[in-house]
Amino acid sequence: MQILAPAALFAALLIPAAAGAAIQTETVEYSHGDSTLKGHLVYDDSIEGKRPGVIVAHEWWGLNDYARQRARMLAELGYVAFAIDMYGDQRVTRHAPDAKGWMQQITANVEDWRARALAGLEALKADPRVDTDKLAAVGYCFGGATVLQMAYAGANLDGVVSLHGSLPPAPEDSDIKASILAAHGFEDPFVPAERVAAFQQSLQTAGADWQLVVYSDARHAFTNPAAGDYGIDALRYDAEADSRSWAQMQGFFDQIFSD
Repeated sequence: MQILAPAALFAALLIPAAAGAAIQTETVEYSHGDSTLKGHLVYDDSIEGKRPGVIVAHEWWGLNDYARQRARMLAELGYVAFAIDMYGDQRVTRHAPDAKGWMQQITANVEDWRARALAGLEALKADPRVDTDKLAAVGYCFGGATVLQMAYAGANLDGVVSLHGSLPPAPEDSDIKASILAAHGFEDPFVPAERVAAFQQSLQTAGADWQLVVYSDARHAFTNPAAGDYGIDALRYDAEADSRSWAQMQGFFDQIFSD
């Protein structure tokens, strides 16, 4: 499986698709409570038959172009990718106070947080191209914590991948069915060492199948080439950590979907 360098990979995504291109996108409307959610579905229509489905959970900025690009990259690997909408109506911001406020509204009630993410999973499973026996979720920052909460809720996922997520520890009553891969930046000031240790211990106590990969010089948001554009010192793109984590995610998916 060929792995492109991150710069080339994202540059390629900016080239307009040729007529008749295999990658297709759809907006899928679904709901949670009183909120109307609009997810971004991406798939390769040249592939026949069912294939694994992968949830993409966005950063705290909302369902923006970055999350859509990651969904497209997964579709190019042969998956049906569904970038879920955790805020409603695809709300997006570039302002940290807005993002923090929206995120806190979602995370204030853990059960509702999980239920909203799981509503996105049900929307993905409803797509006729998806093999519902082969499902995974990948999340970035806030999305990383979101996919971990899906695992803690006992979702029937083969695996979840948290990329520079906040690493919330698993509650004692967790029923974890999914294998877990977490990628973390050692220099991430948003996630103290004490939480990293608590995260690992909680998964060990829960008897989960888990692995944590730590990148020595990486900060928060290390996979996002636009991380430095937000003017927040804690955010920094790291091309090497991006490339390595993408390759490790692919290997992880190959393993969990091999049966």
